[in-house]
Amino acid sequence: MNRIVVLLALAVGLALPAMASRAAELVMLERAGCVWCARFNAEIAPIYGKTDEGRAAPLRRVDLNRPLPADLAGIDPGPFTPTFVVVQEGREIGRIRGYPGDAFFFGLLDRILSNTGSEPGGRDHLADFLRGT
Repeated sequence: MNRIVVLLALAVGLALPAMASRAAELVMLERAGCVWCARFNAEIAPIYGKTDEGRAAPLRRVDLNRPLPADLAGIDPGPFTPTFVVVQEGREIGRIRGYPGDAFFFGLLDRILSNTGSEPGGRDHLADFLRGT
């Protein structure tokens, strides 16, 4: 019986890193003093983690005043902030240059996430948040 438990634990341990590497993430490339970053922080950031998109691609912030993390070395940050890059398995799936406002952000993100195999679907996220759903 102990052998089975050890083998099962080993199998799960080996599978977890592989599963994590397949997950998408939304990388927000930002700089201090960016007005559009501040707007995103006010309009989207408070609800993002509670949305289907936030669960499909958790938000990761990267300050462009610092060196890019090693795992993002192949990602071109571009000249505009914020820039949102959906990354999966270490490669860029798509990006949103600038912040288009709350009315367009989720629609653009949903289109990109459909390329990752995760389609959260167009919902009124602000209305869902205000209703507590």
